[in-house]
Order: sequence, then structure tokens, then C-alpha cells
Amino acid sequence: MRNLSFLILVLIFVSCKPNKKDDYTKGTQVFDYAKGIVFAKHEGYTLVNVKTPYKGAKEGHTYVLYPRKSKRPGVEADTYIPVPAQSIVCTSTTHIPLLDYLGETDKLVGFPTTDYISSEKMRARIDSGSVVELGIDNALNIERLIQLNPELVMAYTMTGDYGQLDKIQQAGIPVIINAEYMEPDPLGRAEWIKLAGLLFGKEAEADSVFTRIADNYNKTRELVKKENAHPASLSGVMYSDAWYLPGGQNYAAKLMSDAGYNYLWAHDSTEGFLSLSYETVLEKASQADYWLGVADYPSLKSLADASERYTYFKPFQTGKVYSYNKRIGAKGGSEFLELGYLRPDLILNDLAKIAYPDMLPNYELYFYYQLPKE
Repeated sequence: MRNLSFLILVLIFVSCKPNKKDDYTKGTQVFDYAKGIVFAKHEGYTLVNVKTPYKGAKEGHTYVLYPRKSKRPGVEADTYIPVPAQSIVCTSTTHIPLLDYLGETDKLVGFPTTDYISSEKMRARIDSGSVVELGIDNALNIERLIQLNPELVMAYTMTGDYGQLDKIQQAGIPVIINAEYMEPDPLGRAEWIKLAGLLFGKEAEADSVFTRIADNYNKTRELVKKENAHPASLSGVMYSDAWYLPGGQNYAAKLMSDAGYNYLWAHDSTEGFLSLSYETVLEKASQADYWLGVADYPSLKSLADASERYTYFKPFQTGKVYSYNKRIGAKGGSEFLELGYLRPDLILNDLAKIAYPDMLPNYELYFYYQLPKE
């Protein structure tokens, strides 16, 4: 704690220490679905707490966002960020739509492996040379990033290893963790656009974008509830001898459930992915109605060529196998993987349209397509 000359300042400082729960519950709470982030408005700054930066984290991170032309508040936090940000480095393609949808595309100045980006707006910026390639995500070129000197880095982490991120912060560049992927609810992930709204001074715009997405999602979910039939669904493919598919509490399982499917592993308690034997999957799902999500396989023939064992499933035999890779970026990036977190309403519409073809009569599949024979 800093030495403060006046008792009143001491009291203010203590009252604002971010380890007090009250700091995160006072003020306007706008996160209706996201559980991993909270923030509170105070005079002259906003206090943000990312509660679970990665799976198994025992403590969160606190950030103080304050007007860029004002003095940094005397509040204890992990990171201090002047806002609105004028330049940013992002480290996940899922961050790109946050900028695009808020009209902040031109603020991106660096990214690891830019070929992964699908956004046409951002690709134009990349092609013009305005976005610096920073190498592989888990081995960023830190020297190049520091020379670039962005005002902010939006990062994610799967573990508590902050080695790279600590080096960036030691160079005087603030790093903020975006833990959207930790949210089990599809709308919870989408709601993280409100963090970008805070960072770019676009709170009203972020609220508006999210409200439209949530309204679209909930409207389709209500339509699905009127349906009596619940087709059985299967997901995933084999890698080596193991079949990987979403656990019952996984984000993808939640989407299938909201779209009216009887996902055959819906009652499993796993939030991540299951690794099962082929025989286990065949026994349970050989008579599934739909097979949703088959990695990068573009056709039924490619599935059969990879393994004859895929052909023993009813969806393969009836042709009801669907891929989410309808939209691929100019350099091969998946628009589904990039935009899907922000637009779960489009995913839900796709899945509902597949299960109930008469639903959403004027809607065309956005991410998904039915695999052709060849």
C-alpha cells in the first residue's frame, strides 16, 4: 500500500482495493449471461475483474480503466489501462469481431499468424500492411511487439504461465485477459463484447450489438420449444484411435440442446471434450439422426476415405452430416471459429434450421452446410 499523507485518501484507497467484494457489486451490472467478468463504475475510473482467467485459476485479475487524459487513479490493481484505446494487439481470432462490430477495425496493429483471420475488413487492413505479423501465438515475437508499442494487448491464456505476458507488461504495455472461452453459456461468450466497449469508449454500441444478438438467440430458442420432436445428434471425429466430442456441459452441447436436439451425451457432466473409443461412440450413436461437426472433412467421400468405420453410422448413410466450415477466409481461416463466439445466434439458427427445415422459412445456413457425397 502506498504512503498517503492524508487520512481521507487512505480511507478512499482502502475502500477501492479490488480484493473487496463490494467493489465488484456496486455500480451498474450489465452482464446478464457472462459469469467470468464483472465491473463497477467509480468516479474517474472503472474497475474490471476477470474472475477466472483460465480453467482452475484460484484468483482473478483486476484492471483499472481510466480516461486517457487524466491522472492514473490511486487504486490498487494488476493493470492500469487508459481508455479509449487507440491501438491494440489481439492474440485470438475471436477478438477480431469485437473490433469489427464496434467500428474499431483500424485499431488493430499486430496479430500472431495473420493468415488465421477471416474478416474481410481486417484482411484489407492486413493486406495494406497496417497489421504486423507477430509469429506463432504461443511463441510471440516479444521484441517485435514491444517495438510496435501498442497501447494495449488483449490476450488469453489456457494456463497460469504468464511468462510472455509478464514480459510485455514489464515493457510498459498493459495486457488484459479475455477469458470469453471459459463461459459455458453461448450468450455469455458473446457478452464479452461489452469489455471491448469499455476499452474503446463504445459502451452503448456494445450493449446494442449484444442486445440484438441475445434477442435473435432467444427468439429462435422460443420457437424451438414449440417443437415436439427432438432428433438425436452426434458430434466430433476420431484423432488417432480416440473420438473427440463435446461433453454434456460444453458450449457446443448447450447450443445443440437450445436448438432442439437430443444430444446423446447431454447428461454427461464434462465441460470440455470427451475422448472415447470408437466402439463406445458406435454403440451409443450409430442410429443418431444428425452428425453435426466433422472437423475439416469436406465430403462424405473424404470421411469414408479417412476411415471406413465412419460409414457405419446412420447419418452417414442418410447423408445428414454437416460441417460448420461453409465460410473460409482468404488465407484458410475458419469464420466459424472467428465469429462464432460473438454470433451464437447464427449458430443456433443454423442448427434449428437443420433440425426443423420448415422453421425460419427465409433463412439460409450461415456457418453450416450439408456434406456432399464427393
